[in-house]
Amino acid sequence: MKITAYDLAHRFLGLQEAPGAVDNPQVLAMLQLDQSWPEADSVPWCSAFVNYICWLLRLPRSRSLRARSWLLVGHTVAIEDARPGFDLVVLKRDGLSEPGPDVLKASGHVGFFAGCEFEAVEVLGGNQGDAVSLRRYPTVRILGVRRLLCSEG
Repeated sequence: MKITAYDLAHRFLGLQEAPGAVDNPQVLAMLQLDQSWPEADSVPWCSAFVNYICWLLRLPRSRSLRARSWLLVGHTVAIEDARPGFDLVVLKRDGLSEPGPDVLKASGHVGFFAGCEFEAVEVLGGNQGDAVSLRRYPTVRILGVRRLLCSEG
């Protein structure tokens, strides 16, 4: 049985930042996998979570803490063709006034595609409410959907 990135990420549901001045060592390890500067789990860590899961499975990674860096990894997939277990979703952080996918240094959010219906995309990701969780976002916030593997085999 081959485990997908979504399956592995799902095992981390509930992992959260530590309250107050204490840091969760697991979140800090994810942040420091590719960058040495994070000293606290209070910095945005959605991309660190995705990088960590991909590192564990030896999948392509962005090696960046920027969520939009994932727009350069894998292959573009239409939201209609997105599949749990195979795809990532990159989102605008907040409103519609944020720049489009051509601006990689703007804020954003990234996580594993969990489903889509009624103009909402469900994402399994880190730093969603300061934890690994499932959360819904309006589809108008989608910057891109990326498939990490060329094939499913």
